[in-house]
Amino acid sequence: MSTGERDWRVLLLGGASGTGKSRLSYPLARRYQVPIVEVDDLVLAVQRMTTPAQQPLLHYWDTHPDAAGLPVSRIVELQTAVAQALQPALEAVIGNHLETDTPVVIEGDYLLPALAAQDSFAGQAADGRVRAVFLHEPDVERLVANYRQREPDEGEQRSRAQVSARYGDWLAERAAEHGIPVLTARPWATTLSRLCALLDAPGTG
Repeated sequence: MSTGERDWRVLLLGGASGTGKSRLSYPLARRYQVPIVEVDDLVLAVQRMTTPAQQPLLHYWDTHPDAAGLPVSRIVELQTAVAQALQPALEAVIGNHLETDTPVVIEGDYLLPALAAQDSFAGQAADGRVRAVFLHEPDVERLVANYRQREPDEGEQRSRAQVSARYGDWLAERAAEHGIPVLTARPWATTLSRLCALLDAPGTG
């Protein structure tokens, strides 16, 4: 795929776990010749710099190892709360890229549509330079298969897939409310080309 022109400085690629964000982000970054920031790396950095007492939500999964056994709806609530706690760090990263006029693709489960819809970040006006797309895979069986392919030694992660499907539905609904594009993950053979076509259309995303 040839190098694409872009009208954005920051591209947010969101969606629930197992939908293919990481798999898409690298060829996407190569096409637009920009670097990638993975939100999971930011989470690790913030965790290393803080304590559970200082940032209880950002340490929640480590301090509550049995949380995976909670009802799906409760896990989704916690996932959303963790994402909201991370927003100041993400706002700072986005603001820095806007201030320095440095393009970047940011991808991760903890990107929220409300963040993508903001007009300013860390004092920097977005001015249309921040765009977002949320990847959506609502089918639990497909997510189970995705996890099996990606992490064959972990067994059948059905509960995790159920959480991902529910969280993904919530993200898609919130994205639609904010007018942010939601891209269905399948058919996978065309996902990258559909995403690029969406981004190459001015004023969308």
